[in-house]
Amino acid sequence: MERLTDIGTIKEILGRHGFTFSKALGQNFLINPSVCPRMAEAAVGSVESERVGVLEIGPGIGVLTNELLQKAEKVVAVELDKRLLPVLSETLGEYDNLKVVNADVMELDLHRLIREEFAGMRVVVCANLPYYITSPVIMKLLEEHLPIGSVTVMVQKEAAVRLCAEPGTRDSSAITAAVRYYCTPELLFHVSRGSFMPAPNVDSAVIRLMLHEPTVTPKDEKTFFKVIKAAFAQRRKTVLNSLSSALSLDKQIVRGILETAGVPETARAERLTLEDFSAIADSFADRL
Repeated sequence: MERLTDIGTIKEILGRHGFTFSKALGQNFLINPSVCPRMAEAAVGSVESERVGVLEIGPGIGVLTNELLQKAEKVVAVELDKRLLPVLSETLGEYDNLKVVNADVMELDLHRLIREEFAGMRVVVCANLPYYITSPVIMKLLEEHLPIGSVTVMVQKEAAVRLCAEPGTRDSSAITAAVRYYCTPELLFHVSRGSFMPAPNVDSAVIRLMLHEPTVTPKDEKTFFKVIKAAFAQRRKTVLNSLSSALSLDKQIVRGILETAGVPETARAERLTLEDFSAIADSFADRL
């Protein structure tokens, strides 16, 4: 269906189905006609394959989905809000390479879904993510070691900066380190708040995460992420104080761990690299 970014068309379709926006679900539909084609190209073009399948999260009324369907062999769109199912049937009914799954992506067995729906295809993820669930969704996609090539998502501008920051810089955070462990992030372009209906209170950005094998190899991955989370729990404190407080360990023990890892106890988490966190985690594993 054409004109899915036209406000009048959107209001007419939604009105016909008695749909009202849910603040709880963070629903903001794209109405800027230039954004979705760029997102779709960034997602589908990120892998070298003639057979590309796309897992989309939160299709809304199908503006981005429409673009993805024209570029990919198949799109599986996961939509939590069942009120949007008849809307999607109307807006995307002409396509035979679409499957809509009414489910919470956080509860789905994504390995099984990819195995059953995308046989023989290179799979990528593309989504306009609600702000409130950005980090949980991204971490689920990465931590589950899914057979996907990339994740192209629209997120809040501030979140994009954190997700794409270099470890060891002022903008880095716990999720920065986690993302860098699994992939190479890239901030593609900014999107103004006026590109949405209804308009949110903040601007957005589109980022792409290219997955790769971890660049560091901690002895225990769970300990590695536990250390990262603890180090950033009180980022204004030194890594000695932050780890001691968050992990309820005596400072002398933590001091010895940091010494073995070769990390100054006066350092702060935002200045540590993945190699530093890996060395600390390995020291933790050896001592505790």
